Amino acid sequence: MMFNIRTTTPHVPEVAAVIRAHNAFCAATSPAESCHKLTASQLDVPAITLWCAWRAEEVLGIGALKLLDDGAGEVKSMHTVAAARGTGVGRAIVETIVNAARAKHLTRLWLETGTAPQFAAARALYARLGFANCPPFGDYKFDPHSAFYTLALTGD
Repeated sequence: MMFNIRTTTPHVPEVAAVIRAHNAFCAATSPAESCHKLTASQLDVPAITLWCAWRAEEVLGIGALKLLDDGAGEVKSMHTVAAARGTGVGRAIVETIVNAARAKHLTRLWLETGTAPQFAAARALYARLGFANCPPFGDYKFDPHSAFYTLALTGD
């Protein structure tokens, strides 16, 4: 599948639609207190860069990098539209985020994702890309509906 990835704002109508779909997916698969999704307005801050994968005028997926205070980053709002799952879109977006984090000289990436069966492909993707399971980080608390991952970007 041919597509290109570029930075965007969450207020582009096609991107906003995917953000809404992502938030609905999270709400349908995890209890409200276990959903750590961001709205379009929450994604539109200086500490967050948002990317999307486009095929012509169609958004196939989104993902964001949130800069953390300690020289690390968090992968946020990863979502591939249903019709594009299994085509490499998610992998390409995560690799874009990892490369951007390295270019910013971040030391580590973190992420939280769901434990429901609907998140199995995402968890497998993160593992294939070298992310390792870890305890909760930052302000997250242990939650049976959350899985936490980290990736060292330096030699530590």
